Amino acid sequence: MFSLSALLLGGCSGVLGVDPREQANEAIVEANESIAAHNQLFEQARDTYADVKEQIEAGEDPSGERDRITEAKNTLEEARGNLADARESLAGVQDLDVNRTIKRYARLLSEAMDAQLAAEAKEVEFYDLLEEDPALENNRDQALKLLEEIGAGYEKAEKTYAEAQELADSNPKVIEPAPDGGNAPETG
Repeated sequence: MFSLSALLLGGCSGVLGVDPREQANEAIVEANESIAAHNQLFEQARDTYADVKEQIEAGEDPSGERDRITEAKNTLEEARGNLADARESLAGVQDLDVNRTIKRYARLLSEAMDAQLAAEAKEVEFYDLLEEDPALENNRDQALKLLEEIGAGYEKAEKTYAEAQELADSNPKVIEPAPDGGNAPETG
C-alpha cells in the first residue's frame, strides 16, 4: 500500500484570499477520507474475490459461493463510488495556481485511480459472470481472461501509485507525508 501525501502549506494567497496550496491540500485530505472508506469496503470484497479466484484457477466449482459473490460485487461497487469521489477531489488541483510538482503529483494519483477503477470495473464484470454461471460451465475461459485483465489493471495502478510516491519522496519541500500517514487505495 502506498501513502498519499499532503501538501506543505504556505505560499501566497490566490484569488479572494483563498490560498491555492490550501485548496490543493484540502483536496488531498478529502481524497484520503474517501480512500479510507474505499479501502475498508475493498478489503471486504477482496476476501471473497480471492477465495473464488483460487477455486476457478484450480478448476473447482465456485457455485456454492453465489450469495458471497453477490455481496462482494455490491460491496465493491460501493467501494468504487468512494474511489471515484477521491478522484473527483483531486481533479480540481490542475486548475489551481500551485507548483507544477503538486499538479504532477495530483495527476499521477488521478491516473492511478483511473487504472484502479478500470480494474475494479473488470472485477465487477467477473462477479456478474459468476452470478450468471457460478460453476463457469460456459464461461471459464472468459472468467480466466477477466482475471488476467484485473491483475494487469491492478499492477498498472500500483506502478502509478509508486511513481506518485517517488515524486512525493523526491520533493519533500513541496509534498510531505500526511500527518496520519495517508491512504492509498488497496489494489489487487
